[in-house]
Amino acid sequence: MKYTITTILLFLVVGTTWAQNKKWTLEECVTYAVENNLSVEQFELDLENAKIDKSDALGRLLPSLNSNLSVAGNTGLSFDPTTNQPVTTTILTANGGLTSSLTLFDGLRNINRLNRAKLNAIANDYRLENLKDDIRLNVAQAYLQILSNKEALEVSKAQYAVTQQDLERTKELVSSGVVPRGDLLELEATAANQEQQIVNNEGLVIISKINLAQLLQITDYENFDIADESFEIPPSDILNNGPKTIFAKALEFRNDIKFSESMMDLAEKDVELAKGAYYPTLSAFFNYNTRYSDQGGFDPATGNLVPAESFTNQLWINDGISYGAQMNIPIFNGWSTRNNVKRSEIGLEKAKVQLEQDKLALESTVNQAYVDVTTFRKSYEAAEKTLEARTLAYEYAKERFDVGLMNSFDFGQAQARVDDAAANVIRAKYEYIFRLKFLEFFFGIPITLD
Repeated sequence: MKYTITTILLFLVVGTTWAQNKKWTLEECVTYAVENNLSVEQFELDLENAKIDKSDALGRLLPSLNSNLSVAGNTGLSFDPTTNQPVTTTILTANGGLTSSLTLFDGLRNINRLNRAKLNAIANDYRLENLKDDIRLNVAQAYLQILSNKEALEVSKAQYAVTQQDLERTKELVSSGVVPRGDLLELEATAANQEQQIVNNEGLVIISKINLAQLLQITDYENFDIADESFEIPPSDILNNGPKTIFAKALEFRNDIKFSESMMDLAEKDVELAKGAYYPTLSAFFNYNTRYSDQGGFDPATGNLVPAESFTNQLWINDGISYGAQMNIPIFNGWSTRNNVKRSEIGLEKAKVQLEQDKLALESTVNQAYVDVTTFRKSYEAAEKTLEARTLAYEYAKERFDVGLMNSFDFGQAQARVDDAAANVIRAKYEYIFRLKFLEFFFGIPITLD
């Protein structure tokens, strides 16, 4: 199929417009952040290194095999490698061989290195997943902050629109002499304050968008936006479980705890590796060598000079093998082995202490999250009641103001209290949603706003 330049340009324009108008959902933000975060890429590279270490450890269990080959020319006095006799002419020689060695026993250190490499790969995987968990929480919090700021902006615009209507009616009342001009000035001041609040809220929306875009490694801040959705508090029965139940559940799957446990396992392997140096090391070797020389020799029976054998014949005529075993027994090495064992044991104790500290920190976090959910739920319910009461008081004040029974200052105060109550409801709502999702996350429930 052939495409004209106009068609291609049309595709590019449509694609660019779509990218600029894309509205990101929470799920898309979380997925994109995990896949494109630079720290995640760094940890993934660390995981690849750990897998290479595992391959290195496996290679230590296998026999080594190396070959060597050398070709040399000598003029003057030298020794013929095939006869070991001195010669004083130009001689061309070649040597080659294969060498293989295998460690038969080294205090099980090679086995422990392999097991440690496997544990290290698992630990790096837990560390990577724990980082992804932190990113998911940070993205969810930043996403909810945008929703909160957007909703606050919409409320402030709606309140400003109502004030504008009151302002128009007050102008008519001032013109007819029903209310004094001071009331109009007071309302104008209230409208100006609300207009300033709109500007502030717009700034907060922009800043919160930039914060989320940075978490996603997106630099096109101007065109970045999230989906225009309104979320209510999702139903949840997480509070039916006590803090101890949630903590016990978190211990089963939390990657930070699994990482600490794997680090303790690594420390145990380090102790075993260090103790392996106390044992003798037994290894076996096998060598095959052959050589070539372009010099002939003398026939011992006739005393005549015999020309050199061909290259291929000399390879098997002059070859030889050697094999054997070698044992190294550690006797005294300046206490280095003993000190390494002690260091490893101290490292193991530190890993155990760190694991207990991480468990205590997790328990504290779960308890705090549980209290926060309970507290912010009550705070949200109280904020709703306050808004309801403030709204009724405002409506009553508005009726009195419209008939001239209330001055503009008192009416403005009633309106300001409604504005504050509405802002508190929005803030408490999204703080409660985040705390709720945060607590559910420790119970193994994925972060969604459904």
